[in-house]
Amino acid sequence: MDSIFSYRDFMSSFAFSVLFVIFLAITLAVRFWLGSRQIRHVLAHRSAVPAEFAEKIPLAAHQRAADYTVAKTKFSMLSMLISTVVLIGFTLLGGLQLLSNIIFSWAGPGMIYQMSLLVAFVAISGLIDLPLDYYKQFVLEARFGFNKMTVKLFFTDMLKNTLIGAVIGLPLVWVVLQLMAKSGDLWWFYAWLVFSGFQLLMLVLYPTVIAPLFNKFTPLTDDSLRNRIEGLMKRVGFASKGLFVMDGSKRSAHGNAYFSGFGAGKRIVFFDTLLARLAPQEIEAVLAHELGHFKLKHIVKRIVVMFAISLAFMALLGYLKQQLWFYTGLGVNPLLLADLSNNDAMALILFMLALPIFTFLLSPLSSISSRKHEFEADAFAAKHTDASDLVTALVKLYEDNASTLTPDPLHSAFYDSHPPAAVRINKLTAAHG
Repeated sequence: MDSIFSYRDFMSSFAFSVLFVIFLAITLAVRFWLGSRQIRHVLAHRSAVPAEFAEKIPLAAHQRAADYTVAKTKFSMLSMLISTVVLIGFTLLGGLQLLSNIIFSWAGPGMIYQMSLLVAFVAISGLIDLPLDYYKQFVLEARFGFNKMTVKLFFTDMLKNTLIGAVIGLPLVWVVLQLMAKSGDLWWFYAWLVFSGFQLLMLVLYPTVIAPLFNKFTPLTDDSLRNRIEGLMKRVGFASKGLFVMDGSKRSAHGNAYFSGFGAGKRIVFFDTLLARLAPQEIEAVLAHELGHFKLKHIVKRIVVMFAISLAFMALLGYLKQQLWFYTGLGVNPLLLADLSNNDAMALILFMLALPIFTFLLSPLSSISSRKHEFEADAFAAKHTDASDLVTALVKLYEDNASTLTPDPLHSAFYDSHPPAAVRINKLTAAHG
């Protein structure tokens, strides 16, 4: 990287700044347009339950879901606006440069400076997000009866997340920074191997080490339900290390079921809120859907795709790290540092900030793949359980979670990994009704 900022460097930097602003404006405009569409569409259908659900969901529940969706969308739009202001402040207005100068002035060149810069950036970002997280939990979720969390638990969770992030994240970042500095031009490939190995390790450690720090997991004691579930697992050829109930009700009234772990350590987990709401045959159908993801190799496929995409992004970062315009175009002048090798942490931060701006318009591609998997998992569940049980379970879950039955199709295509309720249930009914 040249130490002289030439006219060519200036033009490249200016061009990248303009490109960043254009994509930022497009992304912001599209997201606000989608949010506005969602609000208008949901409110336009608020007065009546869709015909296919008229006998299954009360009007009051439908209107509650509409109001909850509108409130969440408005909150998301406010959060997006604040995030955009913060992004511009960190980049084009020189916030990261100022932070870098302050830390560099006392830490000097080296790993202490780089680790401190990353920690400071994460801490500042967290403090900015804190009021929004608090409002979402204790105002928005509470208004619709979903919040079960105390203020003490909220801050306890935050402290635990911070400590876990430090214990796990700091060594990982240190290794990556060392690779960036010392392993040559292919550092990004070695770093990708480290990230991939770390993600696989988390699949093993999360269910047995990390998750129990936040929730209590107790073995499923309902013998009748256990026998039903074990019969399902035997039919589909799924081996589990245990069936557990999680005390999700201490934080939220939302319900769910999932399996976690990897290899022989797989375990099935039910939220206590789900068990309290669904009948045994409906629980079996919901679990059959989740097992469908496993048996149809959706999990493996998603991991492979995630690894492939992350490899491409790491290669891109490997290129951008060497380009002066990447830094200066985002409001950072690495030439102000005494040692140019100290840009690695800054490169990571800038890449994390800029990447979502340039990739947002590709979001529907991810949704298309995810929805295909959901339809396949529904079909798998209908094959191994009664499709009508899955339908009634989904209706109850949509009602209990206040999920709108009438989302705007375009908004849903960008943001929803699952198909809209009407599409999903109509497909099930048509195929197995």
